[in-house]
Amino acid sequence: MNYVSFSTWITTAPAWIAGLPEGLQNFIFQLFQTFVFADRWKLFANGLKITFIVTIGALAIGIVIGLIIAMIRTLYSSYVVTKPPFLLRVFNTFANIYLTVIRGTPMMVQLLIMGFVIIVPKTDTGTILCGIITLGINSGAYVAEIIRSGLMSIPKGQTEAGRSLGFNYIQTMWYIVIPQAIKNILPALGNEMITLLKDTSLVSVIALRDVTKQAQNIQSLTYNALVPYISLAVIYLVIVIVLTRLLAVLEKRLRRSEH
Repeated sequence: MNYVSFSTWITTAPAWIAGLPEGLQNFIFQLFQTFVFADRWKLFANGLKITFIVTIGALAIGIVIGLIIAMIRTLYSSYVVTKPPFLLRVFNTFANIYLTVIRGTPMMVQLLIMGFVIIVPKTDTGTILCGIITLGINSGAYVAEIIRSGLMSIPKGQTEAGRSLGFNYIQTMWYIVIPQAIKNILPALGNEMITLLKDTSLVSVIALRDVTKQAQNIQSLTYNALVPYISLAVIYLVIVIVLTRLLAVLEKRLRRSEH
């Protein structure tokens, strides 16, 4: 049974509820339908698990792509007097095309193309992977610019010092420049992670049963939108507040390590 009527529920509800105003009774009934009846809170729990999986997976892909794109564009920009090598020019062209296309098209459109044209997943695992890959590719375009700004904020002398130690470009970036840049870009990366978490709500368009999709499913079962969607907003808000506090603590510790 997917639905219980108010008249049926009120006969089995605790006696103190009967003495409440009708509007409050209605609200408690909606809470019952949304979370208690048929253990529907488990739907939210399962949806949250998928939301976190997609967020973490997409963030990992986004950081890898962003780091590669940022290093390519930073290296290309370092050639001021001499002409960059042919291969670097090709990579930089692809990087610019990638940034233009990804940042110039809505994420929902990208999800629809990936979910119904390119990947077309047929299993739950395939749908999750489709969501992770699509959001990761999208996030990579924004992370690339964040990382590039961080790399360019490091004085050129740091790169020259790495070269004088015998490091190649990648080693200089990995051991000298990137560790310093991380402190500068951490707030922006944190904001990107929070944005990515909220953007996972769009994966419901490819039938991925994240927490947003589960709220929609509950709304269709209860014929009521108030409690499922307000609860969904509260869930996202609590997660964002927790992440913001954790990022603030991390930033403080990094600042202390400088002294």
